Amino acid sequence: MLKLSERLAAVAFLAGNGGVLADVGTDHGYVPVYLVSEGNFPRAIAMDVNPGPLKSAAAHIVMYGMGDYIQTRLSDGVAALSEGEADTILIAGMGGGLIMRILREGQTVCRRARKRVLQPQSELPSVRRFLLEQGYVTDAANMIREGGKYYPMMRVHYEPSGVSSEGARMELYCRYGRELLLQKNEVLGDYLVKERGVYEKIRLQLSAQKPGETGTGQRIREVEEVLRLNEAARGLMRR
Repeated sequence: MLKLSERLAAVAFLAGNGGVLADVGTDHGYVPVYLVSEGNFPRAIAMDVNPGPLKSAAAHIVMYGMGDYIQTRLSDGVAALSEGEADTILIAGMGGGLIMRILREGQTVCRRARKRVLQPQSELPSVRRFLLEQGYVTDAANMIREGGKYYPMMRVHYEPSGVSSEGARMELYCRYGRELLLQKNEVLGDYLVKERGVYEKIRLQLSAQKPGETGTGQRIREVEEVLRLNEAARGLMRR
């Protein structure tokens, strides 16, 4: 039986079950192999833009006896996926900018799916704001820590009139995740403590620089804003 890393297991849990899973940027193909072998999905499509990882995924698919149930496709994003072909689209383990590009360029295909599970490695505030602006609503979220790194992830559905991108707390929600804050996610709480320490150290270092040094004032203001948001987030978590 295939055993997933903690990060991939959390991603697989958010995917849940369905008809056809499309794993975009499948790498070794571990998640589709796991979900199909566990009976969560009867079929899956493992996709990657690079032939090397796709070859590795194909080998794992055969090794676990899933060749009749999982296809592999060379694809840039969801370019090789037809509209309505998959009810669940998984995009995990890549930069936030790339995830936004895939959702934007494959808009018709991605919006048609019932679920999208996303695990951006960077640019979380931008990704969350993009999702709101594009009509995606987060219905589940998680954050895990593995190997000293933090991995937020979310499952979203398309609902154009679902949530406004405005509001006094929107900046806070985009930075840390509304659902994670409301569920008082333990790993997020740990992250907030670590982030506060990092930015307080940066503020101390900046304050020690000579007055008027190029960019110092602006950088201090940016750091102060992060600390303000951090304090607000920790306040919500304590309620």
